Amino acid sequence: MKGHIPRDFTLDLIARTNILDVIGKRVKMKKKGNNYFGCCPFHDEKTASFSLSEKKQIYYCFGCGVSGSVVNFLMQYEHLSFPEAIEELASMQGIRVPYIDSDNNQIDQSKQIESRNVRRDLYALMAKITNFYQQQLTLPTSTEARKYLEQRGLNAEIIARYKIGFAPNEWRLTSQNVVKSHSETVLYERAGMLVINDSGNRYDRFRGRIMFPIRDRQGNVIAFGGRTIVNDSAKYINSPETPIFHKGYQLYGLYEAQEINRNPQQLVVVEGYMDVVSLAQYGIDYAVAALGTATSEEHIKLLFRATDSVIFCYDGDNAGRSAAWRALNVLLPCLIDGKKIAFAFLPQDEDPDSLVRKIGKDGFENYLSEASNLSKFLFDELLKQVDLKTPEGKAKLSSLALPLFDQIKAKAFRLNLLQQLGNYLGLLDVSQLEQLLSTIRSKGDERVNENVPASRIKLTTMRVLIGLLLQYPNLATQVSDINVIRQVKMAGIDIFIELLELCQRYPNITTAQILTECIDRPFYKQLSRLSTWDCHYQDDEIDSIFSHTLKELYDNILAQRQDELIAKERVSGLSTAEKKELATLILVLSKKD
Repeated sequence: MKGHIPRDFTLDLIARTNILDVIGKRVKMKKKGNNYFGCCPFHDEKTASFSLSEKKQIYYCFGCGVSGSVVNFLMQYEHLSFPEAIEELASMQGIRVPYIDSDNNQIDQSKQIESRNVRRDLYALMAKITNFYQQQLTLPTSTEARKYLEQRGLNAEIIARYKIGFAPNEWRLTSQNVVKSHSETVLYERAGMLVINDSGNRYDRFRGRIMFPIRDRQGNVIAFGGRTIVNDSAKYINSPETPIFHKGYQLYGLYEAQEINRNPQQLVVVEGYMDVVSLAQYGIDYAVAALGTATSEEHIKLLFRATDSVIFCYDGDNAGRSAAWRALNVLLPCLIDGKKIAFAFLPQDEDPDSLVRKIGKDGFENYLSEASNLSKFLFDELLKQVDLKTPEGKAKLSSLALPLFDQIKAKAFRLNLLQQLGNYLGLLDVSQLEQLLSTIRSKGDERVNENVPASRIKLTTMRVLIGLLLQYPNLATQVSDINVIRQVKMAGIDIFIELLELCQRYPNITTAQILTECIDRPFYKQLSRLSTWDCHYQDDEIDSIFSHTLKELYDNILAQRQDELIAKERVSGLSTAEKKELATLILVLSKKD
């Protein structure tokens, strides 16, 4: 078994890490006052509402409410588990993650490949494989592979930019040359590079194929796509899902496109690897491709983070239009006012690769400039299904369009579509259409409002104590005896006690470390919100505010005990000692009133 990561190691790792260094490499941040702001990577927006506090080492989005420490960010942004996020941070610091068993004994790392930083080791192995494929392409034995690339019009510069290589048509040649140890054998299999058939025979997944490395946003090779040159029945095959590769979250060519222009004016989405590199060969270096999957919501988010204008390029046949319609349905909930979406449909029997070779860069870009915008494509497809000359046809158009419009959160875009629908229906005033949407839309707004921002949290004694302790962990020193507080019967007291114990055990703990430590606790969301609560107290007031609120808690204990004694007196009477205690409590609490 893998074991678990020691708490002390995790807390020390968070202390070593500057959250700005991690998030700044993934989100463009700009300093405003004491904090940094950028566009949120977790929801679509035009105005920067994603904030980062370098002092607290936490982030918070005023738009969607996400917040947390650097570990939370990596888990959400890179889609990692908690151990994977810790391993990623450790890799950045150049250290290995220790694992301990249930008896707190450190696992022998020489025997446990799992206890190593798997992601870092996989990145290193994939880079090694990429180099091997690139070297193979230059050998005399790879003449057919080079000839194929020449026939496709690719020059040495493009081949090098995209790190294109060749997997030799041998069962085990790649693994024999790349894998040099038992640990690399395990990693080679985890990277999806090995196939084991029903007979137990093991061989290389990619053989006799032009190899296209797939890189993540940091430029790490995380997977491969392979195009056969030996008439294999499968023209293209891709790496399977691995610890570092999830195909629904990646776009081929996006890293290379942003290497040319960090903020491209537009991106064009094509079908395959060869389309991307062929367009780049002709100077159209802003093409990307989904990895053999339908367009996903995550793909849309990636595109919108990178550019304000996206053109989806499809075959002009029925299959191409069906694929475009499926993409449109994914797009609608993700639309942002100000983003431009268009659909280009290629001539019969043409793909981007063949078309750009015929008409060149200027011709292809002119073709893209004539692409139908999203609203035109949407109505073109809907109007094929109705007859606007009849009342029934108009009613059907309305019934088809409104459910689609209801998915759109971009208000200006939705209003524009409603106005176009009104024109088709002969309505000068679209308020009737807006009323049809209002009921469903108000329900959607209610669901959004469930995520109450920290600034609107109703403050109670316990929330003030937890919020202040979370943001100023040194306040835990004011509590001399936690056992006294255990007597309180108040919502949230268990959370407060758990935080006190953590802060007293680790006197120098920070807000970010507390959030990371509590990441799997059922009350994490409440902590996350309170970590961003702006209490509006001056720093020199914090101690006295916490002390005053703590006294309210102690008063609650006294009042609670008084109520218990009064209830007992009514039922069974009190002992002499209990009568004295009750009299004292009444006297003390009356003075407080």
